[in-house]
Amino acid sequence: MDTFEKVTLAAVAFAARAHRHQLRKDGHTPYVAHPMRVALIVRHLFGCADTQVLAAALLHDVLEDTPTDYDDIAAEFGDQIASWVAALSKDTRLPEAEREARYCQQLQNADWQVQLLKLADMYDNLCDAHRLEPARRLPVLAKIRRYVEVLRPVAATSPATREAFRHVEQALVQFEQSN
Repeated sequence: MDTFEKVTLAAVAFAARAHRHQLRKDGHTPYVAHPMRVALIVRHLFGCADTQVLAAALLHDVLEDTPTDYDDIAAEFGDQIASWVAALSKDTRLPEAEREARYCQQLQNADWQVQLLKLADMYDNLCDAHRLEPARRLPVLAKIRRYVEVLRPVAATSPATREAFRHVEQALVQFEQSN
């Protein structure tokens, strides 16, 4: 088994176990479909085949949305992947306004890999938002708009994030025009 198979397939299984009882906001879709789609977006739309980035894509919500902690991810996948997943996670102990402000700063200061993963997350959330009732779409769109503005100044620093950012902006415009 090569590194891709070991790391990526292990991340698929880990994410599936961690999210096993969760559903997306539509109340029907198994949650694990989201991190899997994020990994597919990273690989096939954004063109990043890095095994560690793909593993982090699959794991990007486990700290924030499950009982999994940093040490669990680090023990299984190493500190690099665990640190990227941590950078994609909000500190839920903080009040929402402070949590969001800190998260936005985290994204701005993050490695390009984290920014790429966040862009893939945003792209998938945009693709999925049409399944929500109109009232439930508004908070999703507000957060995506906020994160677009947060990432706008840093998106040009890497060709990978520049192209990914363009995809997200286009998807946002298309979504807003269709609603």
